[in-house]
Amino acid sequence: MVSHGSSPSLLEALSSDFLACKICLEQLQAPKTLPCLHTYCQDCLGQLADGSRIRCPECRETVPVPPEGVAAFKTNFFVNGLLDLVKARACGDLRAGKPACALCPLVGGTSAGGPATARCLDCADDLCQACADGHRCTRQTHTHRVVDLVGYRAGWYDEEARERQAAQCPQHPGEALRFLCQPCSQLLCRECRLDPHLDHPCLPLAEAVRARRPGLEELLAGVDSNLVELEAARRVEKEALARLREQAARVGTQVEEAAEGVLRALLAQKQEVLGQLRAHVEAAEEAARERLAELEGREQVARAAAAFARRVLSLGREAEILSLEGAIAQRLRQLQGSPWAPGPAPCLLPQLELHPGLLDKNCHLLQLSFEEQQPQKDGGKDGAGTQGGEESQSRREDAPKTERQGGVQPQARDGAQTPKEEKAQTTREDGVQTLEEDRAQIPHEDGGPQPHRGGRPNKKKKFKGRLKSISREPSPALGPNLDGSGLLPRPIFSCSFPTRMPGDKRSPRITGLCPFGPREILVADEQNRALKCFSLNGDYKGTVPVPEGCSPCSVAALQSAVAFSAGARLYLISPDGEVQWRRALSLSQASHAVAALPSGDRVAVSVAGHVEVYNMEGSLATRFIPGGKASRGLRALVFLTTSPQGHFVGSDWQQNSVVICDGLGQVIGEYKGPGLHGCQPGSVSVDKKGYIFLTLREVNKVVILDPKGSLLGDFLTAYHGLEKPRVTTMVDGRYLVVSLSNGTIHVFRVRSPDS
Repeated sequence: MVSHGSSPSLLEALSSDFLACKICLEQLQAPKTLPCLHTYCQDCLGQLADGSRIRCPECRETVPVPPEGVAAFKTNFFVNGLLDLVKARACGDLRAGKPACALCPLVGGTSAGGPATARCLDCADDLCQACADGHRCTRQTHTHRVVDLVGYRAGWYDEEARERQAAQCPQHPGEALRFLCQPCSQLLCRECRLDPHLDHPCLPLAEAVRARRPGLEELLAGVDSNLVELEAARRVEKEALARLREQAARVGTQVEEAAEGVLRALLAQKQEVLGQLRAHVEAAEEAARERLAELEGREQVARAAAAFARRVLSLGREAEILSLEGAIAQRLRQLQGSPWAPGPAPCLLPQLELHPGLLDKNCHLLQLSFEEQQPQKDGGKDGAGTQGGEESQSRREDAPKTERQGGVQPQARDGAQTPKEEKAQTTREDGVQTLEEDRAQIPHEDGGPQPHRGGRPNKKKKFKGRLKSISREPSPALGPNLDGSGLLPRPIFSCSFPTRMPGDKRSPRITGLCPFGPREILVADEQNRALKCFSLNGDYKGTVPVPEGCSPCSVAALQSAVAFSAGARLYLISPDGEVQWRRALSLSQASHAVAALPSGDRVAVSVAGHVEVYNMEGSLATRFIPGGKASRGLRALVFLTTSPQGHFVGSDWQQNSVVICDGLGQVIGEYKGPGLHGCQPGSVSVDKKGYIFLTLREVNKVVILDPKGSLLGDFLTAYHGLEKPRVTTMVDGRYLVVSLSNGTIHVFRVRSPDS
């Protein structure tokens, strides 16, 4: 069997962190090996030991501590040998920065020894040139390997040095380990061999290694085989996790679309029922007004006749009374004979009847079912994947809907409907199912069908609506923690006003909005080259003069100054129009978003994929690339007043997403989900709670995201009079100002959930 990994080289072992203790991160001292084969310093293990047990810091395996303590753990002679080699290369007696000869002091030379130029690999001594020459000529050392010291220090002779230097006995310094005691499995030197292991069978180290190496290699081959299986299992687990995430994302989109379909249908039914209610009330009021007019006329005639008769009887003379008696009597008889009041008009009082399912806490319009994922068979990814997909599709076609994998299920299961829950299901082209109530039968408490409309003693008129689609684009449902209405900010219409003034030559084209003073806004009218000031009630306050020929695009108000972009320039002007400074911007971008920092003393502008921040003097304070991607193109920018760190939100047209970044440009949140309907995100605003309001011009919507960038749902739609919204801004943290393409401005008060 081929080995799982190639054999490591000595250079790799010496240059890597193999000789470092994973506890103290220093070079190993007195290395001890645990049964899990991880090696640490003896002192580090002593500090790590917890009573009679110790837990490996790397593999978390718990092993018992020998009764003699951590010193009884096996000494790692392999690591010791490598450490000796490292120490021999790096250490030695030094004189004036050079290694000294180890033999000169022994033969009567200088006490410090001469400068070493060679090394004996067998004796592990540094030698001067004279001692090296003599070392090669003596009877006892002529077979020793003497090499150049520079090459030795460079690592050229590491392998040969390890072969020639034997491991030293820890009990008998200076004695090399030469034997293996077979019964004790202990390495012995000559001194150890003569004392307690004299009667034990022992083998030389080379012979013992030859005998035991095949067994270790066989075990190693088995572990390599297990590693291959583990890698395959890990790969399968990752693929399963990827499929799970993919399916979860798909089902999440289905949930959002289905919930949005139900919400849209419910809103449509709400509008239909309210329309019917208004029509009924208007018709009833018209009939009541006609009856009241008739009653008032009759009452006036009767009062006039009675007043005339009473005046004649009280003031007339006998002859006058008798002369008028016939006419008065005839008129009074006529009035008495006519009905004083018409019969009671039929008054149909509207009553709202909710479907029992809406009040049932156990009614779930959306349900999840889970199917065990079948493991893929070996035989190629493509073939196995195709086969698995066909089998899964076949199972889904044969199984009932409630057993589909990760599918969104209605409450009533197909084929299991009862007369108590009889409903008609209609499927739209986008695949989202809507439920239409059967108008012929209504669920009754006793489980039987209830008569429709007619036959009621109190003749209550029932208003019912159909569930139908009113929008061509689905939107994701509310967030998971917002289970209905009342938990999201709600819009309350405040006012609406036009921005075209008598001096305007063209229809306004609003490209920028910003707060400007207390309860006032500044409007950038690019078409008429003006910065107009309005109150939130629509009162015109005048203009802020701009340089001649400038068409303001994006605008922001700072402390006693106004910043705006026009063409490829950034301007800072005073409220009376005096230009304080101007800066040139990139020509590669059609428009540049401008935003004031919460401190009010700096202005930020998006320029060709990055953001530049200028101070009041016009100096560049900082420059960063949002998320480190130069491919981003921010077309709208707003800073969070709730974040002292300078977090900001931007609409990225390049990535079709909404990004939330910190003051350094690092992305901390991003949304590019189906809630954008494939549209390019438009203007963004943030309220005092940190909720983000995003304009989607193509679908006539303003959607709301939480402070982390998760879509929560729709805030404004066509129901609120939106028609191609362009730019928004937030005033005082609670008034959302929306400009439309026709130059009209709508103002909505943002009602927080806790107000």
